[in-house]
Amino acid sequence: MLQLIGVFREQGWAITFASPAKDSEYMTDLVKQGIQKVSIALNDSSFDEFIAETRPDIVLFDRFMIEEQFGWRVSKQCPQAMSVLETVDLHCLRAARERAHKDGRQLELADLSGDLAKREIASIFRSDLSLIISKKEIELLTGTYKVGVDLIHYAPFMLDPLDRQSTDSWRSFHDRNHFISIGNFRHAPNMDAVLYLKEIIWPRIREQLPSAELHVYGAYPPSTLGQLNEPSRGFCIKGRAGHSREEMEKARVCLAPLRFGAGIKGKLVEAMICGTPSVTTGIGAESMHAGLPWNGSIKDNPDEFAQAAVNLYQHKSEWYAAQVNGIAIINNIYNIDDHGQILVDKINKIREDLDNHRLNNFTGSMLKYHLLKSTEYMGRWIEAKNKY
Repeated sequence: MLQLIGVFREQGWAITFASPAKDSEYMTDLVKQGIQKVSIALNDSSFDEFIAETRPDIVLFDRFMIEEQFGWRVSKQCPQAMSVLETVDLHCLRAARERAHKDGRQLELADLSGDLAKREIASIFRSDLSLIISKKEIELLTGTYKVGVDLIHYAPFMLDPLDRQSTDSWRSFHDRNHFISIGNFRHAPNMDAVLYLKEIIWPRIREQLPSAELHVYGAYPPSTLGQLNEPSRGFCIKGRAGHSREEMEKARVCLAPLRFGAGIKGKLVEAMICGTPSVTTGIGAESMHAGLPWNGSIKDNPDEFAQAAVNLYQHKSEWYAAQVNGIAIINNIYNIDDHGQILVDKINKIREDLDNHRLNNFTGSMLKYHLLKSTEYMGRWIEAKNKY
């Protein structure tokens, strides 16, 4: 989201960030960046007054749940505002893979046809443009769900390239110690990965590297997580990282044994930015490297995963080669110069011919009509109920 905001600011666009979330000590100070910040309420007609007064040219919804909640209100008050959906990742794909993983079977078409998929794909059809972070998800949308290519846009992370000044500041192989695993514990794939590390993978690594430690970082740790903390065995639960990049830069190898999930993984991109080689799975690296050599190893078998981690940790030449691979991935796939202006051009092109764009999306118009009828009255009922 911050990368998108940065691209939009470069165009000189006035940006208002409206959110129903409570303020947090960890939030980014958007006001310092010249962005208006507004608090909005769920199921409350005060939003109607706010959006009618603001009269935006473009409205970007952060994930489909926000489009469900506020999209019909925007359509009613500002029908000519272009709607853009930032999907982050396909929630329905992540949920389907989680279901299949827990059942111990391969993903099936039926897994992709549940209620969550119906909600998320409907939101994509209703939006004038949806930002898709993964090419794998674009294939799923256009193939399985029959979403038109004019409704979606490939928008991965948009990053400044890694230059010599950046890479020269990295710690050397010998100045780094231990392994790191990082990720929000409210995110099911991350919690599963930590359990997988604890029960299966870490014992295999520790057997060969008896003095090594695995430092596990993540926000919102559940109360039960402390039971996994075993410093005597090198498995150290650290909780929230004060500065995630600082901790990543200290580690020699990042471990991300993700067994289900979707999108592209911020932790693995951050590892590359910090010059930290990683070992992950096929799911972890999906749509992240476009066939370029990975900055470490991609292994799904737990024995192979553990051995790859040990090799990276012990062999300096292999470690530095992996680091170079990470530089190539960042500079060739996530370069902001390759993505930012293309996204802006796509948005402007649709805005210039918005009426015809919508005429070519009858399915979206139909779904928007029914959402307006059903969600509007549900929202108004909840609002009325909350007054008493």
